[in-house]
Amino acid sequence: MQIHFATGHILKPSSLLLRLNKAHYPVTVLGYGRRIGIWFQGCAIRCKDCVSRDTWAQDEGAAIRVRDLLDWCQQKAADGVDGVTFSGGEPFDQPQALNALVDGLGRLRKRAGLTLDLLCYSGYPLKTLTAKHAAVLQKLDAVIPEPYVENQPQGGVWRGSANQPLIALSPLGKARYEHYPDTTADAKSMQIAVEDGRIWMIGIPARGDMATLENLCAARGLRLEQVSWRR
Repeated sequence: MQIHFATGHILKPSSLLLRLNKAHYPVTVLGYGRRIGIWFQGCAIRCKDCVSRDTWAQDEGAAIRVRDLLDWCQQKAADGVDGVTFSGGEPFDQPQALNALVDGLGRLRKRAGLTLDLLCYSGYPLKTLTAKHAAVLQKLDAVIPEPYVENQPQGGVWRGSANQPLIALSPLGKARYEHYPDTTADAKSMQIAVEDGRIWMIGIPARGDMATLENLCAARGLRLEQVSWRR
C-alpha cells in the first residue's frame, strides 16, 4: 500500500511488458529474510476492504520491460538477497509477464548460485491457479492464494485473512515456509519507505492499523490524502 504525494510512471518500449506498480529492495516483511518486492499493476478481483486499491487500475502507463526489471533485480541481488515476493495488484492477471519474470529469476539464481525463493501472492483460489496456471506454479517456491475476506479471522504475519494459506511448492519453499512461525498476527510489522515523492508502507497491516496511523498523524496536524486503502 502507499500514500500518494505525487504520481507518474515511465513507459518503456518492449515487445514484452509488465505493468508495474512498484519494485523495492530490501523488503523484510513479506517472506523469509531480505527480499526484492515486485508489485504488479492491475487487479480484476478487487477484494472488499483491500488496502492496496492503487494497484487495481489496468494502467498501461505503468509498463516496464521485463528485461529491464530483471536487470534491476540482478543489481539488487549483488547486495545479497534471500528471495523475491510478487504481489499487487494481481500477478496472475499478467500471466505471460509473470512467467517470463519467474523464468528470468530462475536463470539468475542458477547462474549466480543464489539460494533465493520465489513467493507469489494471488487473490485467485488455489483451485483456479492450479487449473489455469500450473506451469507457473511449478516454478514458484511458495504461493499465498485466495481472496482477502474481511469477516474471516485475521491471518498470520504475512497473510491478510485466515482463509489465505501459505503453501510451499518446492523443496526450498518447504525448508523455509512449512515450519516458519507465520501463525500469529501479533508479529505483523510494516516498513516505511519514501521514494519519488511518495510514502510507501510495505507489509500486511493488522486490522485497525491504518485507522490508528491516520489518528496519530491527525493528532500531530498531518492529514493523509489519496491513501491507497480508501480509494
